Amino acid sequence: MMTRRLLLGLAAIALLLTACASRPALEETPPIVFVHGNGDSAALWQTTLWRFESNGWPRERLHAIEIPYPLARDEDSKAQPGRSSTTEQMRFLKAEVDRVLKASGASKVVLFGNSRGGHAIRNYIQNGGGAATVSHAILGGTPNHGVWSVKGFREDNEMAGNRPFLSALNAPKNANGDEVSGPVKWLTIRSDNNDKYAQPDGLWIGAKGMATNVGFDGPELKGASNVVIPRIDHRETAFSPVAFDAAYRFVTGRAPRSLAIEAEAAPVLNGNITGRGLRSDDPGSGNWPNNLPVPGASIAIFATDASSGERLGNAVHNKTVGADGQWGPFAARPGVPYEFVVSAPGYATTHVYRSPFPRSSAIVHLRPERMSEAEKSAQSLVTFSRPRGYFDAQRDKISFDGQSALPGVPASGAGVASSRMVLTQPGLRAISAEFNGERLTGRTWPAPQGHVVVLELSQ
Repeated sequence: MMTRRLLLGLAAIALLLTACASRPALEETPPIVFVHGNGDSAALWQTTLWRFESNGWPRERLHAIEIPYPLARDEDSKAQPGRSSTTEQMRFLKAEVDRVLKASGASKVVLFGNSRGGHAIRNYIQNGGGAATVSHAILGGTPNHGVWSVKGFREDNEMAGNRPFLSALNAPKNANGDEVSGPVKWLTIRSDNNDKYAQPDGLWIGAKGMATNVGFDGPELKGASNVVIPRIDHRETAFSPVAFDAAYRFVTGRAPRSLAIEAEAAPVLNGNITGRGLRSDDPGSGNWPNNLPVPGASIAIFATDASSGERLGNAVHNKTVGADGQWGPFAARPGVPYEFVVSAPGYATTHVYRSPFPRSSAIVHLRPERMSEAEKSAQSLVTFSRPRGYFDAQRDKISFDGQSALPGVPASGAGVASSRMVLTQPGLRAISAEFNGERLTGRTWPAPQGHVVVLELSQ
């Protein structure tokens, strides 16, 4: 018996040593903190995390943070309920970096931000002590020189390139006039001309015909490595495979093994149910995202048929969430699409249809929707959503319920991430949408009874 126990013990030690030996060192795969943009959530980083994992990055060294009240104030210096200032964003990021450093034992982190998330990163490095804790800073589509720079036009907004916040960040740091400072290594990723927030005309900010005084190169920074990728849109500067490729090469000095996402045998999913407005539980407080948990919300998950959207039996997971808003964990079946049904007081019952999940994720965040009174007269409301990018009718292969022209999506330009279809015919039926090869099929649900449908893309 002693001999058997000794052999078992030695075998266990051997397995542990093998695991440790094959585990990448911190300097090879440092912790990365991902910072989402204006009005967004950590969930947008899902496929980026999967690609890092598929190329050997340990999951526990990848941290996509969720910033409360993610929308910028109309005027950065003035308090605005439900919105956050540049200082608040920076302080939140600093606290998260401190937490990651303590948990990982690393001396420095990599920061990767999209859009407004890059403002928080620059502010933290320049004004919050981040120069000592950050090795690499990657900014995807960050409006580093503003979305506009026009005297008398929204001058106190964070996105105004001619006002104090961005002027201070862009002030020359050395005799070369560099806008970034060492020892941090800097990378910007931008589109050649397809980023809605780097346009010479004010179309996408509600001021068509106004010169913004910002060019396509607005996200670039003097002194940084600046990468230009043709035709990508504002969100694809951070969340696309080509953006991952640029970021991976910048941090490691080599090409990734693959841009594909490697499937796991047994994906486990989790995430938060978050709300809208000043308070998640108050239907009268607005419809903007707040990234705050909705305690008491409930979820039911159903496996569905990929071709019809029909449920394959009873719910495979049910839960009423607590104060943390977490709805899992849930063991998903590989290759199976799911319907996530979210119910909460003050919200419509929201049916979210998703493609099969190839890997585990703790950021499958869900946000129930609200309906206007006018929308309740429809028979069904279906939204086709692309959280990690925009629809470009000239660039992409798209269809929604058999239509190639999507409601609300312009004939040119990439500036709309969702399309809402109002169905007037009664009855429940299958409804499908497709984007560049990813096809989703769900079911219509009755709007008069308080139901809405979301077909949500993974890519």
